[in-house]
Amino acid sequence: MNIHLSSTSFEPEKEIPTKHTCEGADVSPALAWSGAPAGTKSLALVVDDPDAPDPRAPKLTWVHWVLYGIAPSVSSLAEGVDAKAVGAREGLNDWKATGYRGPCPPIGRHRYFHKIYALDADLGDLGRPDKAALERAMKGHILGQGTLIGTYAKKGGG
Repeated sequence: MNIHLSSTSFEPEKEIPTKHTCEGADVSPALAWSGAPAGTKSLALVVDDPDAPDPRAPKLTWVHWVLYGIAPSVSSLAEGVDAKAVGAREGLNDWKATGYRGPCPPIGRHRYFHKIYALDADLGDLGRPDKAALERAMKGHILGQGTLIGTYAKKGGG
């Protein structure tokens, strides 16, 4: 089942504003979703970049945010949200830290996939899982999902 994921911060397939990147305030964009299926017990969110390090020759997917344990009553995240304020738990991004880290591509224009998952279970406290650990915990529990893609290329060279 598809969940509609959108943002008031950027349009689908369009550029993510600088304030949500390493060249700006590096705050998470506003996100909203609808259409979570009946039986949803929790939601999870992953933001990643499959174009790292160079979109012409991608070698890995770089993870920017891992969030889980979002209550089914929550249908949006405000810009710069504190996960604890909405009762969510954070996993590790690829900087080995919790929290949102925005686009900071070393070269070229990258795509950033914001993915929401509706789960038929509350995963409990997984500690600080990376994306792979969260995906293992979600296996067999995904009722629906949605994706919103934004792009970014650095303005200041480098």
